[in-house]
Amino acid sequence: QVQLVESGGGVVQAGGSLRLSCTASLRTFDMDVMGWFRQAQGKEREFVAAIEWTDSTTYSDYVKGRFTLTRDNKNNTVTLQMNSLKPEDTAVYYCAAGRTLDTANEKYTSWGQGTQVTVSS
Repeated sequence: QVQLVESGGGVVQAGGSLRLSCTASLRTFDMDVMGWFRQAQGKEREFVAAIEWTDSTTYSDYVKGRFTLTRDNKNNTVTLQMNSLKPEDTAVYYCAAGRTLDTANEKYTSWGQGTQVTVSS
Protein backbone atom coordinates (compact mmCIF):
# COMPACT_ATOMS: atom_id res chain seq x y z
CA GLN A 1 0.00 0.00 0.00
CA VAL A 2 1.40 3.33 -1.06
CA GLN A 3 1.44 6.01 1.62
CA LEU A 4 1.12 9.62 0.54
CA VAL A 5 2.24 12.39 2.88
CA GLU A 6 1.27 15.99 2.18
CA SER A 7 2.91 19.12 3.51
CA GLY A 8 2.81 22.85 2.97
CA GLY A 9 -0.70 23.93 3.87
CA GLY A 10 -1.39 27.03 5.91
CA VAL A 11 -3.05 30.42 6.05
CA VAL A 12 -2.40 33.12 3.46
CA GLN A 13 -4.04 36.36 2.39
CA ALA A 14 -5.87 36.63 -0.90
CA GLY A 15 -3.41 37.16 -3.72
CA GLY A 16 -0.69 35.26 -1.92
CA SER A 17 1.01 31.95 -2.69
CA LEU A 18 1.45 28.57 -1.09
CA ARG A 19 3.28 25.43 -2.15
CA LEU A 20 2.00 21.96 -1.37
CA SER A 21 4.15 18.86 -1.60
CA CYS A 22 3.25 15.18 -1.60
CA THR A 23 5.73 12.37 -1.20
CA ALA A 24 4.93 8.73 -1.85
CA SER A 25 6.47 5.99 0.25
CA LEU A 26 7.28 3.89 -2.82
CA ARG A 27 6.89 3.83 -6.61
CA THR A 28 4.45 1.38 -8.16
CA PHE A 29 2.57 1.12 -11.42
CA ASP A 30 -0.47 2.42 -9.52
CA MET A 31 1.29 5.77 -9.34
CA ASP A 32 1.64 6.60 -13.00
CA VAL A 33 -0.55 9.59 -12.17
CA MET A 34 -0.41 11.79 -9.09
CA GLY A 35 -2.84 14.55 -8.44
CA TRP A 36 -4.54 16.90 -6.03
CA PHE A 37 -8.15 17.19 -5.04
CA ARG A 38 -9.75 19.58 -2.57
CA GLN A 39 -12.80 19.62 -0.38
CA ALA A 40 -14.27 22.78 1.04
CA GLN A 41 -16.48 22.62 4.10
CA GLY A 42 -19.94 21.41 3.16
CA LYS A 43 -18.98 20.64 -0.43
CA GLU A 44 -17.99 17.58 -2.38
CA ARG A 45 -14.38 16.75 -3.12
CA GLU A 46 -13.30 18.24 -6.45
CA PHE A 47 -10.43 17.76 -8.84
CA VAL A 48 -7.62 20.33 -8.85
CA ALA A 49 -4.76 19.01 -10.99
CA ALA A 50 -2.98 15.82 -12.01
CA ILE A 51 0.28 14.85 -13.67
CA GLU A 52 1.50 11.72 -15.43
CA TRP A 53 5.00 10.31 -15.08
CA THR A 54 5.59 11.73 -18.58
CA ASP A 55 4.85 15.22 -17.14
CA SER A 56 1.58 15.54 -19.02
CA THR A 57 -0.71 17.63 -16.80
CA THR A 58 -4.34 18.62 -16.55
CA TYR A 59 -5.95 21.31 -14.41
CA SER A 60 -9.45 22.23 -13.39
CA ASP A 61 -10.80 25.42 -14.90
CA TYR A 62 -10.90 26.97 -11.42
CA VAL A 63 -7.12 26.87 -11.01
CA LYS A 64 -5.80 26.92 -14.57
CA GLY A 65 -3.27 29.71 -14.97
CA ARG A 66 -2.80 30.11 -11.21
CA PHE A 67 -1.63 26.67 -10.06
CA THR A 68 1.31 24.69 -11.42
CA LEU A 69 1.88 20.99 -10.76
CA THR A 70 5.29 19.38 -11.16
CA ARG A 71 6.71 16.00 -10.23
CA ASP A 72 10.09 14.61 -9.27
CA ASN A 73 10.02 10.96 -10.27
CA LYS A 74 13.36 10.24 -8.64
CA ASN A 75 12.00 11.25 -5.24
CA ASN A 76 8.35 10.20 -5.79
CA THR A 77 7.24 13.75 -5.05
CA VAL A 78 4.75 16.13 -6.62
CA THR A 79 4.57 19.83 -5.88
CA LEU A 80 1.58 22.10 -6.37
CA GLN A 81 2.54 25.76 -6.61
CA MET A 82 -0.51 27.89 -5.91
CA ASN A 83 -0.38 31.57 -6.86
CA SER A 84 -2.96 34.35 -6.84
CA LEU A 85 -4.93 32.51 -4.20
CA LYS A 86 -8.57 33.40 -3.64
CA PRO A 87 -10.81 32.88 -0.60
CA GLU A 88 -12.73 30.29 -2.62
CA ASP A 89 -9.54 28.19 -2.78
CA THR A 90 -9.96 27.53 0.94
CA ALA A 91 -10.26 23.77 1.44
CA VAL A 92 -8.55 20.63 2.62
CA TYR A 93 -6.23 19.55 -0.18
CA TYR A 94 -5.66 15.85 -0.76
CA CYS A 95 -2.87 14.19 -2.68
CA ALA A 96 -3.87 11.11 -4.71
CA ALA A 97 -2.21 8.48 -6.87
CA GLY A 98 -3.66 6.40 -9.67
CA ARG A 99 -3.08 4.73 -13.02
CA THR A 100 -4.75 7.06 -15.48
CA LEU A 101 -4.94 10.80 -15.95
CA ASP A 102 -8.49 11.49 -14.87
CA THR A 103 -10.51 14.05 -12.96
CA ALA A 104 -12.74 11.52 -11.18
CA ASN A 105 -12.15 10.61 -7.54
CA GLU A 106 -12.77 6.93 -8.12
CA LYS A 107 -9.87 6.63 -10.58
CA TYR A 108 -7.37 7.21 -7.78
CA THR A 109 -6.41 4.32 -5.51
CA SER A 110 -4.23 5.94 -2.85
CA TRP A 111 -4.93 9.08 -0.85
CA GLY A 112 -3.11 11.26 1.61
CA GLN A 113 -4.57 12.55 4.88
CA GLY A 114 -5.08 16.07 3.58
CA THR A 115 -3.66 19.47 4.41
CA GLN A 116 -5.65 22.60 5.18
CA VAL A 117 -5.32 25.68 2.99
CA THR A 118 -7.05 28.84 4.22
CA VAL A 119 -7.13 32.02 2.16
CA SER A 120 -8.32 35.10 4.00
CA SER A 121 -9.94 38.05 2.25
